[in-house]
Parts: sequence; C-alpha cells; structure tokens
Amino acid sequence: MGRRRLAGRLPHHHRPDRQRPRNAPVITLRHHVLTIVAVFLALAAGIVLGGGPLSDVGPAVTASSNDRAATPADGSAGADYTEAFVSALGPPILSTRLAERSVAIVTVPGADEQVVTALAGQVEAAGGTVTARYDLGADLVDPAQKSLVDTLGSQLLTQQAADAVTADASTYDRIGQLIGLAVASKVAEGEDRTRKARAIADAVSGAGLMTQPDDVSRRAPLVLLVLGDDAGDEGSDAILAGLAEGLAAQATGVVVAGTLADGGSGQLGRLRADPAAASVASVDGVDTVAGQVAAIMVLQRSLTTPGGSFGASGADGAVPLG
Repeated sequence: MGRRRLAGRLPHHHRPDRQRPRNAPVITLRHHVLTIVAVFLALAAGIVLGGGPLSDVGPAVTASSNDRAATPADGSAGADYTEAFVSALGPPILSTRLAERSVAIVTVPGADEQVVTALAGQVEAAGGTVTARYDLGADLVDPAQKSLVDTLGSQLLTQQAADAVTADASTYDRIGQLIGLAVASKVAEGEDRTRKARAIADAVSGAGLMTQPDDVSRRAPLVLLVLGDDAGDEGSDAILAGLAEGLAAQATGVVVAGTLADGGSGQLGRLRADPAAASVASVDGVDTVAGQVAAIMVLQRSLTTPGGSFGASGADGAVPLG
C-alpha cells in the first residue's frame, strides 16, 4: 500500500510503469536461468558464442521468450523446457569427447533402467563404446553376506591376482579390485580381456555376486558406477566406498553416478565425505538430461584427472570446465 501511495504522489511522467512499452515481454527468472544455462554449456564445450553448433540457438531462444510472454508456464513446464533445451545442446557439446575410448558400466542393485540406458546412449553419442554392463548382485552389497564376499575374495587373490591386488586390502576394497581387474584397464585405449580377467569375472558371477554378458572381449579404461537403492546404513556406505576405491585401483578413471536424491544427504553425498572419494569422480543428477551430459564430461576428465565432485550438488561445480 505504501508504494501505491508514493507512486500516486509522483508526477505522471515520473511513474516507473510508464517507462516500459505496454506489450514488452517481461524478463522472468526462468529466462535468466535459461540464458545462464546456454552460456554455461557453451563455455563447457569451448565454443565461441555466435558460431559453431550454437549458432542456431539464438532464434530458438528468442522465439521461446516471446511465447513465454504470452503463455505463463508452471514449474513442470519449466522443467520440461530445460530438459528439451539441454537435449538439443547435448549432441554438439558431447560430440567426440569419448572418441576411441570405452566405458564399462557397473550398476548397483536398484539402478534405474531408464537412467542406465540413457547414460549408455550418451556414451555412444560422445563417440565412445560401452564394452559391457555388469550388474552387481544383492549379496555383494548386503552387509549380512560379508563372509561370502571375504572368502571368495581371499581365494581369488591367492589363485588369480596375488601380483595385482593389494594383499592387505579390506573385504570390499579387495573384491572391488578383483572386479576392476576383470572389467577395467589402466591403459587409456583399453585392453583385451585376459584369461585371468575372465576367470575372475566368471568366479564372481558364479557366486551370484555379479552378472555379466557372455561375449565380453575388452576391458575399458573408464568405469561408470551407477548407484541404485540407498540402504541408508553405515554398513552399506562402507561397502560402496570399498568397491569404488577398489575399482579405481584398476581403472584409468571411475565415475560414481547418482540421481538428484543421491546427492546432498543421500548415498552419493555420504560417499563424498569418505576418504575413498578422493580416488573417484562423482556426479549427481543423472536422472536428468543435464546430469547425463555432465556424466560424460566427467568421464572425459577422468582420463587424465582423477577425483572431483560434480552435478546438482557437486562441490566442484555442475560440470568440469577446461
């Protein structure tokens, strides 16, 4: 009411609402966010604004701005628009980021099938190859089955990997290293799967701790570990930390990927507070297109730089830049 009385006392030609044409579009918060997203993704891709793959974005954004002035949008429509916007920019941004590189996808029980499929598609869109998908079994991540995991790990260490796995590693660090030997490589171009690697994978699968395809021939330099159900207890957190650290010991780079709910106080957020997180990169929000694009950029970074916390709640930013 105070502002109205004040405005009423101003001379007619000084009133603020007379300074803008009646039909001019209102610059909304959503418009600002979309503009920032466009610039941000352009910087991330190393593209000069006004040229290259983003040269056609301007007219589309302008048209959408005019539409927004005429049609108010609710939160759901805003989210849909943002997803479509990032989906359109994703291919030129990713392009050849993973060209001639391969990725092994390892899933934790409960991983969303649509998310896993989308991530595999983004790897291919970036020019990369998914060597195989490996699904960890429920017993592997069940604290009550630690004795089984420990016994198998000790046997495989003695029989197959005495020269490649840390002798004093903890139960889940050790099984993580063994699985890493079977699926991953320290060579940036990847390597053929050896007889030893196949024997380890077959033993872990035979014990019901993992499932794997029948026709795997290569080990990948990059591992994408996709989170699933969050048990929400300390035992499960220690298991995840051990597995991630073990995989990192055998791969060129490991990226732990979670949904928006996994970040913050979720399982991925708790992993980030564990010392094991220093050896792996992480990204949350992969249940969105933006998060999936970020995951590919983090995978590329992991070829040369380990670690980093990215995504919706990542301490190092939404995506790695530079």
